[in-house]
Amino acid sequence: MHDLRAISLLFEMRADFVDAQPFGSGHINDTYCAWYDQAGCRVRYIHQRINHNVFKDPIKVMENVARVTRHALEQLLASGNPEAHRRTLTCVPARDGKPYAIDKDGNLWRTYPFIEGAKGYDEIESNEQAYQAARAFGAFQQLTAGLTGERLHETIPDFHHTAKRLEALEAAIACNVAGRVSGVQTEIDFARARATDCSRITYLIASGEIPERVTHNDTKLNNVLLDEITAEGICVIDLDTTMPGCALYDFGDMVRAAAPTTREDDPDVTHIGLRLDRFESLVTGYLSTATFLNGAERANLAFSGKLLTLECGIRFLTDHLNGDTYFKIKRPGHNLDRCRNQFAFVRALEENMAAMEEIVAKAQ
Repeated sequence: MHDLRAISLLFEMRADFVDAQPFGSGHINDTYCAWYDQAGCRVRYIHQRINHNVFKDPIKVMENVARVTRHALEQLLASGNPEAHRRTLTCVPARDGKPYAIDKDGNLWRTYPFIEGAKGYDEIESNEQAYQAARAFGAFQQLTAGLTGERLHETIPDFHHTAKRLEALEAAIACNVAGRVSGVQTEIDFARARATDCSRITYLIASGEIPERVTHNDTKLNNVLLDEITAEGICVIDLDTTMPGCALYDFGDMVRAAAPTTREDDPDVTHIGLRLDRFESLVTGYLSTATFLNGAERANLAFSGKLLTLECGIRFLTDHLNGDTYFKIKRPGHNLDRCRNQFAFVRALEENMAAMEEIVAKAQ
């Protein structure tokens, strides 16, 4: 437990610290909910210590977060939104005016007002939740579509460059440090057979047909707060991976996470299929707010789910071959189970691609 009273003094709180407790289910940063007395009213704030081991340059992370949240708030205020400060995270400035503070041990901290009356869910429980999450991520991209000035920092270079993920797999095959190549030839062949798919979006970006946009890059349901009464998607959170990218990456990862019939590490691939009803909820929710998409982006919306699932499967396979050094595992062969699961979902997406494209076409 960090000394949160001392941390509070690093920021322009304009309130008196009362207490703080660990908060949320995140596994990367240290997150605390803190209570303050603000002129006689009890209010809450979030204090977060950024994990320097995961984010090697946390100042650049915070420069991105500050620019994006400031721009989003400006857009919401300009449109007259009555809940502008509830619809986006906002950074409480440190004593020196920066959107972060450094404690005596060299840790970087940030502070946000607590978004009241809303909560996140670790798993999607209904098509309505999928719709609201997709709508919220589309709204986030819509708010940031007009961000001007210098390009955001690419805090994780080539994060969704699928062709380079395939190159990393080939390097792992060549090194074979864990001696596992002979047992996964079927999976290697599966990935290699889809090499053209890996380059499709990056080619369209390089050719100028698809523009670079501000993207979230971690579009799980638990990164959207839903209103506790209306269940509406209120605010997108966890902006650490927000950086330049492709809008399709965000939508595709939503499909990968929300549309399978089972969890991503189920070792029985016969359980894995596509929920077309869930896919339709994602499409209608996303397109209801992501009105900025051009023709090429819309044309590849269904494909993006396949691409991001393929990429994730390639990453799991690469880590399996490298001796499980990146993703945490809970059992021997866990990453291989994840890989096979993702590849099975790729097959399900391929089998349903015509139906998915028809859903997208009707939603337009």
